[in-house]
Amino acid sequence: MIETGRAFAAGPLLLGVRHHGPGSARAVRAALDAARPGVVLIEGPPEADGLVELAADAEMRPPVALLAHAVDEPGRSVFWPMAEFSPEWVAIRWALEHGVPARFIDLPATHTLAWREGEAPDGEPSGAGEGRPPEAEEGKLPEAAEDGEEEGEGGVGEGDGGAGEGDDGDGVERDLRVDPIAVLAETAGYDDPERWWEDVVEHRGAGAGDAFAPFVALEEAMAALRATYGTGGHDRDLMREAYMRLQLRAAQREFGDTAAVVCGAWHVPALRRKAAVAADRALLKGLPKVKVDLTWVPWTHRRLSRVSGYGAGIESPGWYGHLFAAPDRPVERWLTKVAGLLREEDRIVSSAHVIEAVRLAETLAAMRGRPLPGLSETTDAVRAVMCDGSDVPLALVYDRLVVGDVLGEVPEAAPAVPLQRDLARLQRRLRLKPEALERELELDLRKDTDAGRSRLLHRLRLLGIGWGEPAQSRGSTGTFRETWRLRWEPELSVRVAEAGVWGTTVIGAATARAESDAVAAQSLADVTALAERCLLAELRDALPVVMRALADRAALDTDVGHLAQALPALVRSLRYGDVRGTDTHALADVAAGLAERVFVGLPPSCTSLDADAAEEMRGHVDAVHGAVGLLAEASAAVAAGGAEEGVAAGSGPREGTASASGAVHTDLRHTDLRARWRSVLRALSLRDTVPGVIRGRAVRLLLDDGELAQGEAARLMGLVLSVGTPPADAAAWIEGFVGGGGGMLLVHDERLLGLVDAWLTGVPAEAFTDVLPLLRRTFSAYEPGVRRTLGELVRRGPGERGSTTGRADGLPGFHPEPDTERADAVLPVLRLLLGLDAQKKKEKEQADVNDPMGVGA
Repeated sequence: MIETGRAFAAGPLLLGVRHHGPGSARAVRAALDAARPGVVLIEGPPEADGLVELAADAEMRPPVALLAHAVDEPGRSVFWPMAEFSPEWVAIRWALEHGVPARFIDLPATHTLAWREGEAPDGEPSGAGEGRPPEAEEGKLPEAAEDGEEEGEGGVGEGDGGAGEGDDGDGVERDLRVDPIAVLAETAGYDDPERWWEDVVEHRGAGAGDAFAPFVALEEAMAALRATYGTGGHDRDLMREAYMRLQLRAAQREFGDTAAVVCGAWHVPALRRKAAVAADRALLKGLPKVKVDLTWVPWTHRRLSRVSGYGAGIESPGWYGHLFAAPDRPVERWLTKVAGLLREEDRIVSSAHVIEAVRLAETLAAMRGRPLPGLSETTDAVRAVMCDGSDVPLALVYDRLVVGDVLGEVPEAAPAVPLQRDLARLQRRLRLKPEALERELELDLRKDTDAGRSRLLHRLRLLGIGWGEPAQSRGSTGTFRETWRLRWEPELSVRVAEAGVWGTTVIGAATARAESDAVAAQSLADVTALAERCLLAELRDALPVVMRALADRAALDTDVGHLAQALPALVRSLRYGDVRGTDTHALADVAAGLAERVFVGLPPSCTSLDADAAEEMRGHVDAVHGAVGLLAEASAAVAAGGAEEGVAAGSGPREGTASASGAVHTDLRHTDLRARWRSVLRALSLRDTVPGVIRGRAVRLLLDDGELAQGEAARLMGLVLSVGTPPADAAAWIEGFVGGGGGMLLVHDERLLGLVDAWLTGVPAEAFTDVLPLLRRTFSAYEPGVRRTLGELVRRGPGERGSTTGRADGLPGFHPEPDTERADAVLPVLRLLLGLDAQKKKEKEQADVNDPMGVGA
C-alpha cells in the first residue's frame, strides 16, 4: 500500500515509454505490479476497446496489430503494431491478468482516417511522427506510426522540433525535427542513440524497490525537451494530447486517482500539464469524421523494422524480442542461436566458436565502456569468430535473427469481413498456412488439393491480393505443373478488406472483379490476358462476359501488332483449359479467327518499318509461329472432344451425325492453319520491301519446320550476302536468321557458316563499324560453348572438312560420316569415368603377382 500511495501521490501514474522497447516493457510491468492501478489507459484508438479481451485468447500470438480502415474506402487504413516486447502489449496483458479495465485514449481513428492523406486539418504536412498514425495512401499501406517517431530512433516520443508552446522567438525553427533520443544521447556524450538507449534502459533492471525511477527520470528529460522544442508546430499533436487529457479526466471520475497511463514519453509533460476542459474541447470541435472498422491482424517482426518504412520502427526487432524473452545470460543464448542458424546453412561452427565469441563480445563491451555487450559487440564477435571476417553469412544472421520473420496469429473470434473468413476457411481446407518467410510451392494440377491451391492463388491475384507469385518451375515444364513463391505480408489483410466490395466469397469476388475488368478493358491485350487469368482461376461464370468482350475487341481492333500480341495468350488459355477440364470451344473459335486476321494483315504491316519497329514485329512473328503450332494441336483436341460429346448426347443417328460432322469441320479448319501460316512466311521471306530481320526470321522458321530445303536456305542466304546488298541490310538478315538460338545451326551446317564468314570478311572497312553492333548483339546471345565452337570452326576454315553440300538424304545439317578424330579425343575421359584404366592396371598387377618370373609376359 505504501508503494501504491507513492505511485499516485502526484496524480495519475504516467508511464512514458519507448514503443517496441523491451526495457520499457519490463519497466511497465514492474511499475504496474508495484502500483496496482484501478484502470490502465493506453495510447491507441478508443474504438478498439471492445477488442482488448481478445488479447487474452490462447490463439492470439504477437506480433499483431490493430487495423482500422474506412468502411467505404477499405484501402484507407492505419495500423497500430504491437510485439511481445511492446509496452502497450505488456500493459494490456497485465490488465487482463489482474482483472483491471484497459482502455485506449488516443484520438479516435474516425478522425485520423478522415483527414486527407499527408495533411493535417490546417493544411500542415502530417508526416509519420511519434503518435501520429498517418492514414494509408490508397494503394500504399504504411503502418501507423503508432506513436512512431519520424526519425525512427526516438521511440519515446515525437522527434519534432519547433517553437511550440511558450516559444519566445529564440530562433528555433518551427519546422525543425528533433529526435528526442538522439538529443539525449548527444547530451550524454554518445554518438549512437541506439547504443545510449541500450546502456541506460535495456541493460538495466527496474531497480529493487524503485520501480518508478526510470519513468520519473524520463519524464524530467522529456519536460526539458518540450520546454525547448515545444510541439514542433504540429497541431495534430495538440489535439491528440487534448483528447488524452479528456479521457484521463473521465477515468479519474470513474475510478478515482488510481489510473495508470502508458503512452509515448514525449506526451507525458503534456498530460501532466493542467489545462482547462473547455480549451481541450475547443481544440477537438469540428473535426472531420468517417465510419471505421477495427480488428486485430497478424504482424511480422520484419514489418516492425525501420527498413520497412515504419515510422516507429526499430533496427533489430528479433534482437529486442530475444532480450525480452531471455530469462538470463542473453549474450550466451543469442550467440548459441546464431551458431545454430549457421550450422543449418552448413557452416562449420562448434561450441568453441560460441565460447570465443562470448569472450570477444564481453571484451569489446569492456573496451567500449558498456555495462553489457550489445548488438554491435555481438555482431562484431560473430563476424570475427563465426564468419571468418565475411559479411556474407553475417547478412543471413541479420535477416533471420536480428530482424526475423516471426508472424503473429489472431483468433478466429476477431472481427473480419466475410471475404476474410471465407479465405481463412479455404486456407485451412487446402492446408495453406500463411507464413512470413518466403517459400516455394510446387503444385501438380492432376491432384485435387494442388488444383484447389492453384485456383485459390490465381483468384487472389485477380483480386489484387498478392500472397503468391508464379515462378519458373525447375522440374517439368508441362502445363500440369505450377511453381509459386508464397509470402504473407500484413498489408494483405487490407487488400482482403478492399476486395470485400466484390463479394463475400473468394470465387464470388473474383468473378465479379473479372466481369468488371472485362467491361472496362481498354485494349485487346488486356482482355486476352484477363481471359487467360479466368481460365487459370477456373471462373466459369465470368468466362461468358469475358469472351463477349474479347470478341468485340478483336472485331474492332485493326492493329496487327495488337492481334499478334493477343494470340499467344489465347492459345495458352486453350492449353490450360485442356489441363483443367474447362470448356474452351468458344475460345478456340475466337483464337482461330484472330489467327486468320493476323495472316491477312501481317505481310502489308511488315513493309516500310524502321529498325525498332522491325525488331518488335520479329518478336510478334516468333510469338505467332509458336502459337499457331499450339493452336492446331489444342483446337484439334477440343474439336475431337466436341465430336465425342455430340455423338454421346445425340438422341438419334441424325443429331449425332450432325454434331460429329460439325466437329470434324472445325478440326479441318483449325489444322489447316499451319499450311496458311507457312504460306505467309514464304511471302515474307521473298519480299524485298520487308526488313531483313523479318525476312531472315521467316527463312529460319521455315527451315526449322522442314518446309525449306538446306540448299534453298543456303541460296537465299547467298543472295542476301551478295555484294549488291548493303551491309546493314545483310547484317539485319543474319540477325533474323541465326539470332535466338541459331548458333547450333551454324555449328552443324558449315556451309551456312562459310557464307557468313565469307560475307563478314568482305565487308568494307567503312561499313564494318556500322554492322558491328548488330552482329555483336546477335552472337553475344549464344552460349559460351557455342561461341567457342564457332571460333574453332572459323579458325580452321569452315567447309574444309566437308559439308552438307550435295547430300539429299540423312539428317539435314550433319556430316555424312562420323568425325573419328573428335570422337577419339573423348575416349580418355570415358575410360577414366568408367574406370577402365584402373581395371586394366589392377589386372596387370594381379598378373605380375601370379607370374613373378615373367613367364606369362
